[in-house]
Amino acid sequence: MISRLALRNGSILSAAFLRTSTPCVTAAPKLLFHTSEQQFMPKKLPEVGGQVRFGFIPEEWFQFFYNKTGVTGPYMFGTGLIMYLLNKEIYVVGPETVHAFVALSVLVYGIKKFGPTVASSCDKNIQEMLDKANVGKNESMGILANAIEEEKKEQWRLDGRNYLFEARKENVDMQLEIEYRERLKMVNDEIKKRLDYQVELDNMNKRMEQVHMVRWIEQNVIKSITPQQEKDILGKCITNLKSMSTA
Repeated sequence: MISRLALRNGSILSAAFLRTSTPCVTAAPKLLFHTSEQQFMPKKLPEVGGQVRFGFIPEEWFQFFYNKTGVTGPYMFGTGLIMYLLNKEIYVVGPETVHAFVALSVLVYGIKKFGPTVASSCDKNIQEMLDKANVGKNESMGILANAIEEEKKEQWRLDGRNYLFEARKENVDMQLEIEYRERLKMVNDEIKKRLDYQVELDNMNKRMEQVHMVRWIEQNVIKSITPQQEKDILGKCITNLKSMSTA
């Protein structure tokens, strides 16, 4: 009865404390000043379950008492604690105790009977999950390795970009030089044509002057010959022809 009263008073006090207490500012979650999703490393699950005694007491508790009280210390502590609770009526034996003992017995029996099967099934499921996770991990690692190789190739291409730019610059300079020389040749040809035209024009003027001069001289010479001179010249020519024929 005393234990039940203490539990009831404790629950009432705790409820009243929760109603009157103010929220703690330091317990509020911190604001995140970045929008990226936080990625935490998953906690590694234990591969082997911890050892227990009597089905529910961890082995670590016994190891803790071994260094202080020896081998019998945990058992004496447990027995003394039970006797103290019963003696001071902190825990009163009643119908609930029998129910709890029966339920605990059924629970222990179920664990002993079906525990290995359930454990093997759970281990099998965990192994399948690990295999799937490893497959996804290997695929992700392959994709990331390919991405790293592609990134290295791109960096190599970027390193060769300078040579490409130099080659293109040389090609542009060469094209500009070719265009300059072609235009220079075109100007030279045009100048040569104009000079040839001037030379030909001068030559034609000289020929025309010569022809005109020859015609003018012939005309003047013909005009200066009188009929008597023409008759004398003709007679002289005939005489020369006769002398040439006789010779």
